[in-house]
This record gives sequence, structure tokens and C-alpha cells, in this order.
Amino acid sequence: MNGNPLYHWIALAVSTALMLPVAILAGWIPPWMRRRQAGMRLRAYGILCIYALMLVNGIPRIADASFETVMDCMNVGFGFTTAAAVLFLLSARKDSGARTAGPVEPRKG
Repeated sequence: MNGNPLYHWIALAVSTALMLPVAILAGWIPPWMRRRQAGMRLRAYGILCIYALMLVNGIPRIADASFETVMDCMNVGFGFTTAAAVLFLLSARKDSGARTAGPVEPRKG
């Protein structure tokens, strides 16, 4: 029912290796996001929701859980997906109302 657990282990290992130490703990910001600072915290929470989605969907399949458990976890995953989409939309809305961060020129006069 759950397929080969090796694929789920690989997906969890890659996402953990890329997302946790590099992006979250080191405070790394991709170059295309550096000018949009207003909604950065909301965007980070959205990324954490996507990571939680991977955990909620992957762990029961690795553990070879029953069909009902996998389906319940998948339904919880839909909640994380919805939360991530809402957070990304809110961050875009917050960014559109804010000024872009850039070099500030000295005032003349």
C-alpha cells in the first residue's frame, strides 16, 4: 500500500538537509527574496508548513501504517497545504504594501 519506504526516506533526508540547516538555522535568504522583507516571517512559516506536510505524509508511510492512518495523516497534510498557501498569499499582500528594501541615498540639503 505504501510503496517502497526508501523513497520516503530519501525525500525526508533531502528536505531536512536542505531546509533546516541551510535555510532556517543559518538565516539564508534567496537572492530573489532579499528585496521583499515585509512578509519574510510569514513566508518562513509557510515553508515550515510545507516541511510539516512532508513529515506528516512521509512518516506513516515509512512506518507501514494502516490505510486509515495514512489517509488521516494525508487529510492533516491538506490542512498544512492550505495553511502554507494562506501564509504565502498574506506575505505577498504584505510585501505589495511595503516599500522595497534597497540602497538608501543620502538626503541633499
